[in-house]
Amino acid sequence: MPEAAPLARAPRPVLIDTDPGIDDTIALLLALQSPELEVRGIAVTYGNTTVENAYRNAIEILRRTSRRLPLAVSARRPLRRALATAPETHGESGLGDAAVPTAGVILDYVKPLDRLLAEQREPVTLVTLGPVTGLALALRRDPELVREKVTRHLAMIGNIKTPGNTTKYSEFNAWCDPEALGQVLRAELPTEIIGLDVTRQFVLPGSTIARLGQSTSEHQQWLHAMLRFYHAFHREREKLDGCVLNDVLPIAELLAPGILTFEPLRIKVEVEDGENRGRTRIDPEGSKVRVATAVRADVAHRLIAERVLAEPRPAWVGATP
Repeated sequence: MPEAAPLARAPRPVLIDTDPGIDDTIALLLALQSPELEVRGIAVTYGNTTVENAYRNAIEILRRTSRRLPLAVSARRPLRRALATAPETHGESGLGDAAVPTAGVILDYVKPLDRLLAEQREPVTLVTLGPVTGLALALRRDPELVREKVTRHLAMIGNIKTPGNTTKYSEFNAWCDPEALGQVLRAELPTEIIGLDVTRQFVLPGSTIARLGQSTSEHQQWLHAMLRFYHAFHREREKLDGCVLNDVLPIAELLAPGILTFEPLRIKVEVEDGENRGRTRIDPEGSKVRVATAVRADVAHRLIAERVLAEPRPAWVGATP
């Protein structure tokens, strides 16, 4: 009698809180086009752009992947600080030079992140790609709900040894709302920080972006219009012939577990103004988290090459973690 075929692993249920954003968009496209993940919903926040733009951009990404998912608004502004966005990095729309509809949706009655969590029939992995204000607000409203529904939290935020990208010491998401990050850290959820120490090692080369521009595919032309803006920013500000795709790595780790190496550390975030605002550092009295310290960037490159940058295919053929 032949042996039974091994059972396929069920897709991992995931919620993504994001501020799309060019690198967020590549991360969302990767998640939505990967059968290993069941994206249950997307929450949008301020950060790379305003929340109105982020919501519009999320809808455009869903349209391009032929998906219909619940959308939430996790946060419109920081807990205490003035709103700051990054048009110089991501463009006025948040998506560089890529064509997008006008942002005209009124968001007053869109559900918050905690409502999206409450609707989940089972616990999920929560991926946060922007400031963690929305998660901090959910913890304020219903901490037990968050603990019940979030079995794992992957956050693209912070830096330990690598210099900051907003101040000398601080990464942008942490800098936007250090009070929110402090609240999330103190909650000691099963949080894993994927910060600049590893994301700075994942650079999409300028040559790859240029090849997209030579394609006749509408999909690849749209990606090129977005990525060329990001490339120009990195070339001007950092003399880098390519662009850092920070937000891809949390998704890549879910698809190919083990491409990131984590260390258990105790972390504290600085909240005073000045160069130290949003600085994340090791502190013996800090909160317990796992921090990514190394990355197999080649695996992440292969994933986005096959699943995001290539001409869309009707199925995930030949894409391997």
